[in-house]
Amino acid sequence: MAKDVLLFNRIGPTKSQLYVANADGSGEHRLIAADGFDYAARFSDDGQWITFTSERGGRGQSDIYRARADGSALERLTDDPAVDDQAAMSPDNRYVAFMSDRGSHRANIWVLDLQTRQLRDLTGAAPLQGDPGKPDGFYRPSWSPDGQWIAFSSDRNTEWKSHDKGSAWEHLQELSVYIVHPDGTGLRRLSGEGVTTGSPKWSADGKQIIAYQGDVELSWLSRVDQLSMKATSQIVAIDVATGQAKELTSGPGVKLNPQFLPDGRFAYSTKSAQVTGIMYSDGAKPFPANLREPSWSRDGRQVVYERIDNLPLAQNTPFYSWNDKFEYRYTDVFPMFARDGTLALSNKDVDTSLVVMKADGSDKRLVFQSTTHCAAGKNASGQCGDMIGVALTPSWFPDSKKLVFSFGGYWRTRDQNVANVKMINRDGTGVKDLTSTTSNTGFASVSPDGKQMVYRSWVKGDEGLRIMDLATRKVRMLTNDWDNVPGWSPAASGPGAGRIVFTRKQKDGNFDIFTIKSDGTGLLRVTSFPASDAHAVWSWDGSKILWSSSEYGFKDEGALYDNSFQPYGQVWSMNPDGSGKEMLTDSRWEDSLPAFVPPAANKSTKKTTI
Repeated sequence: MAKDVLLFNRIGPTKSQLYVANADGSGEHRLIAADGFDYAARFSDDGQWITFTSERGGRGQSDIYRARADGSALERLTDDPAVDDQAAMSPDNRYVAFMSDRGSHRANIWVLDLQTRQLRDLTGAAPLQGDPGKPDGFYRPSWSPDGQWIAFSSDRNTEWKSHDKGSAWEHLQELSVYIVHPDGTGLRRLSGEGVTTGSPKWSADGKQIIAYQGDVELSWLSRVDQLSMKATSQIVAIDVATGQAKELTSGPGVKLNPQFLPDGRFAYSTKSAQVTGIMYSDGAKPFPANLREPSWSRDGRQVVYERIDNLPLAQNTPFYSWNDKFEYRYTDVFPMFARDGTLALSNKDVDTSLVVMKADGSDKRLVFQSTTHCAAGKNASGQCGDMIGVALTPSWFPDSKKLVFSFGGYWRTRDQNVANVKMINRDGTGVKDLTSTTSNTGFASVSPDGKQMVYRSWVKGDEGLRIMDLATRKVRMLTNDWDNVPGWSPAASGPGAGRIVFTRKQKDGNFDIFTIKSDGTGLLRVTSFPASDAHAVWSWDGSKILWSSSEYGFKDEGALYDNSFQPYGQVWSMNPDGSGKEMLTDSRWEDSLPAFVPPAANKSTKKTTI
């Protein structure tokens, strides 16, 4: 029996391969000759092994592997649908500590005994767990040289905060460095509050821990290409006995992934937009620019790292499916199906124009061209930024012949740019402005009968959702709160019929999903977790609400991501009344903007050739 297809967008590298080189950059070669999506590599203390994360079991599904330093004896160490990542071997090579979200969907440190193959959730024990309503992740384990301690970073018992003093909705991540015995006793916090301190590693004598440290805003700025040039972090050495930290670097720029080397030296990586390099305390060495997460052998002679690519995936590229009922596949952003099965979306992978195609990605046609410009040299291997006008959120009329869409400056630029809702024929003719071209409106959704549309207004003092009668162009107010991305349910009957789903910013700065009847009655809040819930859409029949939630928090240190606005976001499903919540994806990447393929188009998605 054919499975239903779930499309969604993923933000993350599309290719990642491991390389080993001498410390001076010479002798670079692939660690594993066979292709695989591999990252987060780390040398064992004796230099004989390299542990790493691989998605060889399917895109988005990560497990721990190890290989000899020469690439031989490849061995899979974990096999679970959950996220297993960030592995480190104990000094005697018997144990592997790694991050996993198995069991709870939250990032914890687990320990694998390589002799018995027994697994233990180290930080999942009650004495180490923080408040479940707050961030509560544990990342980047590192063994002390004597094997008696494990250092890690954690955002436990911090608050759900957004960047730019709470004016935005993407979450910050406040990290501290902790140590604990491998049996879970002796938990100690080594770094202070109010900053983000991450990726701890031990000195050879076990008396110091090296880490990166910066303002909490670093966890936002560093993970967004166009903003990382504005971020600064320093490499610090923390005295294990006293907790006192000493800065080892100075000056601007993002500095990450530090490690002590012999002879009093240390090394680290730098990041600015898509360009990442390796630095040594005694001078730079020639390395390829587009590399990530370097890890040095303890003798300092070799370094392993990943080289990534951000070239876009083909429409309908298969993903790992966490739910046996569905096939998971990639889509560009804001997918929306017409009743006849035609797919419309914004092709952000190219230039964020409006396009239509068959459900399998074939017969792709441009409907409306966005206008962009790119600064020279910016994001050479990734998206070229600084959009003047982008085409977003298509919504079909019931005859499948026309669409409405949003065009202009949105997101961070909405206060400085105009944008409006337009109507267009599916062949690109007959463009008409439905809302003013002198303000900022957008994110429209057409009613099932094609007679009305709901959209959001972004005018200071006049924010909220509006409904337009498309025959008369008369507008009435639906809400006057900080509401966004409304979607009209396509359901003809049942609990979702006649309702509009949208995202609302609460007075405490949190974002939640609401529904409301089109006459303004029946306001219903359907999410209530303190972390952000957003980007809600209806399934094609209106029986489910799909959305992106940050409930289970980060899967890694935020500053280590690239061009990922909400790396904690995963795709969820629920009933229209908020019951039956179910997480549909469980990757370390940002998954969002889902759409179930309707029966009218479902068959064609099976024919795709990747």
